[in-house]
Amino acid sequence: MKRVMSVATSDSGAGAGIQADLKAFLRCGVYGTTAIAATTAQNTVGVTDIYPFPPEVAVKQIEAVAGDIGADAVKTGMLFNAGIISAVAGAVRRLGLPNLVVDPVMVAESGATLLEPAAVETYKDGLFPLARAVTPNVNEAFAILGEPVEEAKIEDCAAALYELGPEVVVITGGHTSAGADLLYDGGRFERIEGPVHPSENTHGAGCTHSSALASFLARGFDPVEAARRARAVASEAVGYGLGEIGAGAGPVHALGGILERGGR
Repeated sequence: MKRVMSVATSDSGAGAGIQADLKAFLRCGVYGTTAIAATTAQNTVGVTDIYPFPPEVAVKQIEAVAGDIGADAVKTGMLFNAGIISAVAGAVRRLGLPNLVVDPVMVAESGATLLEPAAVETYKDGLFPLARAVTPNVNEAFAILGEPVEEAKIEDCAAALYELGPEVVVITGGHTSAGADLLYDGGRFERIEGPVHPSENTHGAGCTHSSALASFLARGFDPVEAARRARAVASEAVGYGLGEIGAGAGPVHALGGILERGGR
C-alpha cells in the first residue's frame, strides 16, 4: 500500500485539516500518516483560536514517520507561520521526500486568517520550488502574487506561480464562476471539469482535493490524471456534504459515495 503523509494542522471540528486529509487518504486507497504543525479550536461556525507548535515539533514527526514507515507522497496544508514553513521545507529537502503537494492554506471557510502575512514569501522561496504540485484556490493564487483577483487573468496567474518552481500548478475552481480547475505544467493549460454542487457544505473541500492529488501521485498517476481524479473525489465529497453537522458550513464527506454504493 502506498503511504502519504499530511503535514498540516488539526481541526477540532474534524471538517478540514489533518482530519479531512486522513479521510481523503482512506477514500483514495493509501495509508495516511501525519505531522501536526499546529492545532485550532474551531467548529463549523468559525475558528476561535490557533496554537502553532514550535517548528521542531513538525520536523520530529516527519523524521519519525519517514525513518520507519516512509512516504510515497507528502502534502502540506495549514502551516500558519514562516518558521514552520521553513522547517518543513528543510525536512522535505533533507529527507528527499517525493511527490510534494503544497496546499497554501490562507483563509478558512468561515473567513478566519490561517496564515501570517509574512509567511507568504517563505512559501514562495521555501516550499514551492520543492513541489510536484501546488494547489491554491483562485483567491489564494492571486494573493500569493499580491494581486487582486481577476478571473480573466487566471492563466497569467498560473504561469506566474509556475515560475516560482513547482512542476505543476493547479488552481482549484470552487471559488470561480465556471467552477473548473486550471492546471499548468509549463507547456499547456488544462481545464479540469467536473460536477459543481450548489452546496454550502464545503468545509474541507480544498484539503480533500490536495490530499487526493497527493494520493494519486503516490499511486503512480501522471499529474494531469491525478488532478482529474482528485477533482472527482473532492466534487463527490462536496456532493455528500454533511449539512446536519453544526450550525455553519458543513463538512464535506469524502466517504459518502463509497458508503452509498456499498448499500450502507
